[in-house]
Amino acid sequence: MKTLHKKQQLIVNSLGFMSLLLVLLFISSCNKDFPNTLREDYPNDTTNLKEGKRKVLYIILDGVRGNAVSSILPTNISLLARNSIYTYDGLTDYQTTTTTNAAAWANMTTGVNDAKHKITSEDFAGNDLINYPTLFTRFKASNSKYRTVSIAASTAFNANLAVDATEKQTLGTDLAVKDALIAELKTKDADLIVAQFHAAETEGAANGYETTNTAYTAAITTLDGYIGNIISELKARPNFDKENWLVVIASNKGGAATPAPGTGNTGAYGDPTRNNFIIYYNPKFSTQPLSRPDANSFPYVGFGPRFQATTTSAGFAKLSNTTLGNFGSGASAPEYTFMFKMRDDATSNNSYPCFLGKRANFNSVDGLGWTFLFGSDDYQLDWGGTPRPGGGKVRDGVWHSIAFKIFNLGGRRYLNLFTDGVKKTANLDITGKSIDNNTPIQVGAIQAVNSYELTNIIIKDIALYNIAMTDDELIASMRKQITTTSPYFGNLLGWWPGNETTGTTIADMSGKNNNFTANANVTRASFEDLSPNISPLITPSSYRVVINSVDIPTQIYQWMGIAPPADWNLDGKVWKLLYTDVRNN
Repeated sequence: MKTLHKKQQLIVNSLGFMSLLLVLLFISSCNKDFPNTLREDYPNDTTNLKEGKRKVLYIILDGVRGNAVSSILPTNISLLARNSIYTYDGLTDYQTTTTTNAAAWANMTTGVNDAKHKITSEDFAGNDLINYPTLFTRFKASNSKYRTVSIAASTAFNANLAVDATEKQTLGTDLAVKDALIAELKTKDADLIVAQFHAAETEGAANGYETTNTAYTAAITTLDGYIGNIISELKARPNFDKENWLVVIASNKGGAATPAPGTGNTGAYGDPTRNNFIIYYNPKFSTQPLSRPDANSFPYVGFGPRFQATTTSAGFAKLSNTTLGNFGSGASAPEYTFMFKMRDDATSNNSYPCFLGKRANFNSVDGLGWTFLFGSDDYQLDWGGTPRPGGGKVRDGVWHSIAFKIFNLGGRRYLNLFTDGVKKTANLDITGKSIDNNTPIQVGAIQAVNSYELTNIIIKDIALYNIAMTDDELIASMRKQITTTSPYFGNLLGWWPGNETTGTTIADMSGKNNNFTANANVTRASFEDLSPNISPLITPSSYRVVINSVDIPTQIYQWMGIAPPADWNLDGKVWKLLYTDVRNN
């Protein structure tokens, strides 16, 4: 009994010691921070991701406009967006003007645009898939053990683009594609699955791609339901926790529709036929929405000739042709439109220096001819002394667009002046007033006689047309930079962009070869400015702030650890895939 008592006492003492130790540890822990349950070493891109075998499910939705998806906000796609990098403003191709299903499919499976894969028509004629093959061919060449599957609603898709898929099924309906895809996910093990759906394109082509077309929106809603079924089946795979899936859902192209608000001056962003929805989904991804830039955020970028006049020197340029800029006077004389863009950088607003015109005495406002001249902080157009309409404030260091037109109406001849898209005059009657002369058009002031005639101005994109545009056409045109595809390009008598960075020539790019020659005091200025008065040409880099179709194959290769060599010459880019920080248990 004594021995048992001693053992019991020993146990009691041990328990007391352990209790005391636990209390001391608890007290000690109270003086420390709570443990961090967030993964500090979780990758924020896929570079070092080691979790699970990587696989790709690529779902192609033909004819589903991105802006239609953003308007409808389908249930399942919206849920997936919470763990995705996605855009409603994706682009099929920002360079091609005509979009076909075949070209769009090629972009999103080869990773290059039609300048390389050569597919423009629906019959795939003239393609160069030998030098720019699809994902299926690249996977096969990279690893013969890769299993790739193509399940398509359209015969042309599999027949032309999935030739090297390990398995392919061509089915007649989207429902059949969905069922076959689910069967694949349930029973088999592929590395790349591509599923192509076509019903939304069929409805859009038949009755329009607008969201007011109920058949079109119903087709998108049905596809969204299929996507919900597919993702549920994907997550139900027995080995899903040991797999690491990149799910890509992308429309191949959009379709004709009313452009989205705010896209009127945004080039390809304003073309509904190229407007895509593209999403990269993984349950571990953070939300990353990508939107097109605001139209007013595109800078006006380039070079231009700077014309500066001081009391000791002046920079100016004169035209080689002395008859251009003579507009005649009779009511049956030809009609004209003249426009240019300018930025005044003068440090003070000086009065009455002329800066662009056709006048023998360029420093006079009452001689024969016409000229633009500065007032205090504004400008005027002097037409042989009178009329002299004012155009408003332009001496503020901001780019402005200026234009006038001469037109005939009811046996009379009239002049209208425009500034920054605003008509500044009623019809000014100039019937019978001839101001023609043999002096060439000059840009830039002459040497200043006194401090009131100092100038410092960049003038670009001068254009003279042999037609009087309508007010609406002129207002739209004067904001934009001219290109060879601009309206009325064939009516140009002269066009001087002024993009040269060196030399004394300001070239006529209309094809008429009437160049300006600048004196040695004209310098070349670079600029990158935001202006509410200019709709600049959008640079290619502006189109790459959202996912483009050609990006998808490049992203898939990166996900699968396939490093494209330089001679693949891909056009796509890889997007950084951000992960959530919370550990998934």
